[in-house]
Amino acid sequence: MEKRPDRSVYARKALKDLGTSIYTQLDVAKFPEVMIPSRQTNNIYYDPKLEQYVLGSKRVVRSADNIKHVKPLAQLLWVARIGKELIDYDRVSTLRDLFYMSKNIDINFATQQESDEAVYDLEALLSMPRESFNIFPHDRGAIFGDLTVRYRVKGFKDSLINLTDNPDGVNIGPALDNAELVRTTADKVIAIEKGAIFIQMIREKVHEKFNAILIDTTGQASRSARLLIRRLNEELGLPVYILTDCDVWGAHISMVIISGSVNSAHITGLNTPSAKWLGFWPTDINRYKVPTMKMKELDWKRLAELKADPRYKEKFWKEQLDAFERLGLKAELEAFSSKNKSVSQTFLVETYIPDKLKELGAI
Repeated sequence: MEKRPDRSVYARKALKDLGTSIYTQLDVAKFPEVMIPSRQTNNIYYDPKLEQYVLGSKRVVRSADNIKHVKPLAQLLWVARIGKELIDYDRVSTLRDLFYMSKNIDINFATQQESDEAVYDLEALLSMPRESFNIFPHDRGAIFGDLTVRYRVKGFKDSLINLTDNPDGVNIGPALDNAELVRTTADKVIAIEKGAIFIQMIREKVHEKFNAILIDTTGQASRSARLLIRRLNEELGLPVYILTDCDVWGAHISMVIISGSVNSAHITGLNTPSAKWLGFWPTDINRYKVPTMKMKELDWKRLAELKADPRYKEKFWKEQLDAFERLGLKAELEAFSSKNKSVSQTFLVETYIPDKLKELGAI
C-alpha cells in the first residue's frame, strides 16, 4: 500500500507559511492581517457532493490595524507558534494545557473558552484539525484487529505493533492516530458504540468470524477515532459498518461518522461518506422481537431535530426516522441477550450481525 506521509510535515509547512505571511506584511510596513473562514451558523451548510457540513464563503478579518482585533490576532499567532513548537519538539498538548500555558505570558486568555476559540480559528485558517499540530482532545475509543502499524513518535519511531496484541484493544491516541498503516488481512471495519459490546466481540473473535477490524467509539466517536476510521477506509479501502443502540442517538452517532458534525464544519476529512449504519435499526424491532423501551421527551425532541436535518432526507434515513416516530420505541444492543439460549451462545454475534452484513452485501 502507498505510504502516507507524516501529517506533521504538512502542518509544519502551513504554520511556517502563516508566519512568513505575517513577516512579509510587516516588511512592507503593512498592519498584518489574516482572513479566517467564519464559523458562525449562518456560514455553515450541508454540501451534498462532499456529503458533509462545510463552511461557506464568509470570512472574518483579524487585523492589527483595528484595536479590537489586536488581542485575538496575537492570541491566534501565539497558538500557531505553540503548534509549531509542539511539532518541532515532538510534544503534545491538550486544550486545557494550552490555556494554562498562556498564564506565563502576556497573552493570558481570560477563560479556556477564549483559548479554545483561538485554536478553532487556527484550524479554520489552515483547514487542518488541531491534531495535526499536536493539540489533542481527551482520547476516547479503542481498536482491535489484524492491523499492523508503524509508530512515528519519538522513542517508538519505526516500532511495529499488531493491534491484536492487547486483548482489551489499543487506545486510539495521538501515536496511533498518526501511525503508518502497514498491512492488514481484514476486509471491513465494524465501529461499535459501546465498550462492553466491543470487549464481548473481541472475546467472541468477531474480528476473525467476519474478517473485521473492530473499533469502540465509546458513544459519539472522538475526532481521533473518526480520523482513524477515515484512514482505514481511504488508505486501506476497507468498508465501514456502524453498530449502535436502536435510538435516535445511535442514528446520529452513525451520521456523524458518515457526514461529520456542524461543530467540525471547518475541517474536512473527518467523515467517511461511504460508511453504513449496520444497525440496530428501528425497522428491526418487530423483526427480531426483543425488549424495548418507550421513547422519552428528550428522544422525541432529538427526533424532531434529526427530521429537520437535511442529511436525513435520503430514503433509508427517512424510513428509519419515520419508524421511530411510528413505533415510539427504542432498544439497546444488550436486548439481544434476551434471545441467548446459553452464555456460550450470543444472538447478537451469531444471528443479528451476520444477518445485517448479508443485508448490506458485506458478506
